[in-house]
Formats: sequence, structure tokens, C-alpha cells
Amino acid sequence: MNIIVCIKQVPNTMNVQIDPETGRLKRDGVESIINPFDEYAIEAAVRVKEKIGGKVIAITMGPPQAESALREAISKGADEAVLVSDRAFGGADTLATSYALSSAIKFIGNYDIVICGRQASDGDTGQVGPGIAEMLDIPHIAYVKKIESIDDKSIKIERMMEDGYDLIESPIPVLLTVVKEINTPRVASLKGKMAAKKAVVKTLTAADIGADTKRTGLNGSPTQVMKIFVPTQRTGGEKFSGEAKEIAAALVKRLSGVGVI
Repeated sequence: MNIIVCIKQVPNTMNVQIDPETGRLKRDGVESIINPFDEYAIEAAVRVKEKIGGKVIAITMGPPQAESALREAISKGADEAVLVSDRAFGGADTLATSYALSSAIKFIGNYDIVICGRQASDGDTGQVGPGIAEMLDIPHIAYVKKIESIDDKSIKIERMMEDGYDLIESPIPVLLTVVKEINTPRVASLKGKMAAKKAVVKTLTAADIGADTKRTGLNGSPTQVMKIFVPTQRTGGEKFSGEAKEIAAALVKRLSGVGVI
């Protein structure tokens, strides 16, 4: 069973700052981490490997520094790592990112399952996983909370819903996007950290994977982020106290005074 797990390196959300002049994230000096949802994807992939055998390949698209995220994935059980990195990928939106990653997965080939986190903490769109599946022309199952069973032909999963869960069976190959309810990610062992340190991370460029640069980066992005900003914190306000009838009367009087009612 060959499993590809897609991860993303994101800024630590506790330390995110925005440049007021450029409207962009300040990345210099900011700690980068594996996208939290992708931690569950890594664990899910490793558990499948431990249960039925196979290989886990971690893949990410990003600058050279994203290699550290891949090494962390290896420390937690991934067997190989692939960095998709090229200036041609810079400025990619979710569509261009899905294209680049799907091209890399096609280049790697011989996969049975692709696992992604539900969404990235810095974009929160949840679009890349489904986009990859569409471009690979394979089934996609979202909100996966449990893998019930799996063999070389099919997989049965529980998909989380608001009022319970769906039990779904799909042929393989398939792409899954997982939620945090699926597992508890493991802490890297000393053996895993040593393996990560020695591992060779393969880097693939746009030319390596045969990507059409008209469909990558800014060239292939129909949407572009023009500005990011922190909303101005609201201050002031009024607080009413007393019995319910008194509060209601005071509120009506106040709203009437400003012409709301």
C-alpha cells in the first residue's frame, strides 16, 4: 500500500504578524510549523502502513525552508519526502497549488491513497485536497473521522456529519481529507528524529514534473490576495443591568433614541 500525504508549512498562528504597509504576512523570524490538520493526516497514513504494510511519502509545495516540515513528517513515521519547489510556483492560489501537487503526484506514480488535512490554518479554504482529487481523476472523501477497513481494492470510512456520520466505501485509489477526530498524532521518537536527520529529501521543479508554468504560481491563479489585515478592535458599548423587564425597557428606549426602532 503506497500512501502519499500532502502537508503544508504554515506560520505558527500564535505569532502571526502583518506588515501594515504591504498588507502581507511577516514571515522573517516567525516560527513555521506543520499545518495542524496535516499532523492528523500524517498519523492516519502511518497507522494504515503499520496495519497493512506499505510506504508513506510526505510531499509539500513551498520554498527550500519547507524541507524542515518534511523531515518532521519523517520523524513521525513517513518513509520518504518530496519537496515541490520552484520560483514558478510562487504566489499560487488553491487552484494552482492543486495543479502543481497533482502533477508531482502523477510524477511519483504508483499510489493507492492520498491523504490531506481538512484545511490549512493560514488559508482555511479546504479546497486543495478536493482540487488534487479532481485533477488526478480519483474519488474524494471529505471530513474523514475514521478508517474502518482497507484492502488493496477498496476502503471503508466514516465521514463526520453534523448529525452523526456516513459510512462510505470507495474503490482505490482515493483521496481523503481528514478531521482532527480521526486520531491523536504521535510525538516523534528518538529513532524517528535520527531517521529524519539522515533522510534525503528529493526536490522536484516544475520542469521535473512536467508542469505547464502557465498553470502554476501567479500565472495559473485566477484569484489573488491583494491585502491581509487585522480588523480594528471595537471599543466602547453599553451594558444594561437590572431585572429583565428593566433591561428590555432601557434597551427599547436606547434604540429608539438612535432611530433603530
